[in-house]
Amino acid sequence: MSDLSENSEQIRLQQMLCFALYGASHAFSRAYKPLLEPLGLTYPQYLVMISLWEKDGQPVKALGEALDLDSGTLSPLLKRLEQAGLVTRTRAEKDERQVIIMLTDKGRLLQRDAAGVTTAIAAATGCTRAEVDDLRDSLATLKTMLVESGNR
Repeated sequence: MSDLSENSEQIRLQQMLCFALYGASHAFSRAYKPLLEPLGLTYPQYLVMISLWEKDGQPVKALGEALDLDSGTLSPLLKRLEQAGLVTRTRAEKDERQVIIMLTDKGRLLQRDAAGVTTAIAAATGCTRAEVDDLRDSLATLKTMLVESGNR
């Protein structure tokens, strides 16, 4: 057998970290869906709203950086949130090239309705707070390492 075929035989789907992350991501999406549907939000829209609840009045560029989304992905999300009456998009007075995203009153009130989502997801994981924190930190480190390895 050649080295290539020996290495190929060692690759097992269930042993791959990327496959485990892929499956966990899909499981999270399925867990969030019934919680977000009554709010009229998709998971990516929910992430935008969380970012705005943390800091209202962000430029589109800052939102994209915070969420790691490009403008081609973020712009349609923001348009749908605006159509739902949750945010407004306005040009910055000092620099009209910059678009500022602001929560509407309806968008601010939605935060109260969404308060139970995080608690429900935390319970669904079956993890303690410390385990969730450790896992999140490990994944953040993994992401950083992968990004850095791609920049070499």
